[in-house]
Amino acid sequence: MRKQILFYLILSLAVLTPVQSVQAANPWAAVIKAAIKKVVRAVDLLIQRRQNAVIKLQNAQKALENTMAKLHLDEITDWVKKQRDLYKEYYDELKKVKAVISYYFRIKQIAEKQVQIVQQYQKAWKLFQTDKHFSYGELLYMQKVYAGMLEETAKNVDMLSLVVTAFSTQMSDVKRLEMIGRVASQVDKVHDELVSFNRQNQLLSLSRARSEFDARVVKELYGIQD
Repeated sequence: MRKQILFYLILSLAVLTPVQSVQAANPWAAVIKAAIKKVVRAVDLLIQRRQNAVIKLQNAQKALENTMAKLHLDEITDWVKKQRDLYKEYYDELKKVKAVISYYFRIKQIAEKQVQIVQQYQKAWKLFQTDKHFSYGELLYMQKVYAGMLEETAKNVDMLSLVVTAFSTQMSDVKRLEMIGRVASQVDKVHDELVSFNRQNQLLSLSRARSEFDARVVKELYGIQD
C-alpha cells in the first residue's frame, strides 16, 4: 500500500511540475520498473522450483516403469493396480506442474513487455524534450499522456503480482487463465498506444522541419526510414 501511495504521489508531482529535464519525469518510471523486476524474480524462482519438481516426477515415473517391466504383473493383480494408480497420480501431477510452468513463462513474457513500455517511454520522452520543434505546452501535454499510460502500467503490474500470488492460493485454472489473459490484453493495449503516440509525435516533428538538413537530423534522431 505504501508503494502505491508513493507511486501516485510521484506521478501527481510529475504531471504538475513544469517540464525541465528528463530526471524530473523518470522517478515514477523507476518505481514501475522496480516493481516489475520483483515480479520477474518471483516468477523465475517459481519456475525453477516447478522445473525441479518435473525432474523428480519424471525420474519417479522412469523408475516405476522399470520396476513394472521386470515383474510378472498378471500374477500380482492387487500390486499392479496400486502401482498403476500411483503411476496415474504421477502422470496427473506432472501435467499440472507443466501447466503451471507454462503459466509462469506467460507471466514473465507479460512482465518483460511492461519493461519495454517503460524503456520506450523513457527513450522517447528524452528525445522529445530536446526536440526544438515542440512547444512548452505540447511537452506538457505529452507528459500528461505518458502519465496516464504509466499509471495504467502500474495497475497492470499490481494485477500481475496478484496472479503470481494466486498460485499459492486456491484458484481454478479457468480463473487464473482469465486473469493472465486480461492483464496481457491491457499490457498490449498500452504498448500499442505508446508506440502510436510516439510515432505521431515523431512525424509531427518531421513535418515541422524547416530545411532538408533539418529533416535529415529529425530522421536520424528518431530512426525514421525514408
